[in-house]
Amino acid sequence: AVATLKTFAKKDSRVKSAAATNLSFLYYLENDLAQATKYADLAVNSDRYNPAALTNKGNTIFANGDYEKAAEFYKEALRNDSSCTEALYNLGLTYKKLSRIDEALDCFLKLHAILQNSAEVLHQIANIYEIMGDPNQAIEWLLQLTSVVPTDPHVLSKLGKLYDNEGDKSQAFHYYYESYRYFPSNIEVIEWLGAYYVN
Repeated sequence: AVATLKTFAKKDSRVKSAAATNLSFLYYLENDLAQATKYADLAVNSDRYNPAALTNKGNTIFANGDYEKAAEFYKEALRNDSSCTEALYNLGLTYKKLSRIDEALDCFLKLHAILQNSAEVLHQIANIYEIMGDPNQAIEWLLQLTSVVPTDPHVLSKLGKLYDNEGDKSQAFHYYYESYRYFPSNIEVIEWLGAYYVN
């Protein structure tokens, strides 16, 4: 794939940008940030209006820890294509890293309007409400998430933990037990269930 894309990277600017975008993404997946950055730069320089190229460039900058600059590339990608869900999702993650929680929530709520059954988006919204200290909203979003991924033991144990913190032991038991049923090796869940039975 890399060899084929490299031949396309020598063509005219539109083809070059597309090939370089894909090469950047492949190198990013392989955790080769130097090559990912090189091809992200090539893609952006070949076509400044390519939202995927701008998103990849933002990803390489994000991986290097410069979140403010990464956010600028994601925002530019969204200005060029407001339906670029990857840029919007990554912008939300960037705002979370920058502790700009309200802006992160805004990004993920916009994404939810586009991708209503996205487990990743539902999880991020629930996590943000938990960070904001609103367990009831976090529970509501996690319950929506269980309708999408009903057998995810981590989501179920998170629901158990939130219900436990709220003092609802019966609901906490239900979700911890369900989590245990799907993944019986989670020590934290086993400890909670053991203590519950002792009580």
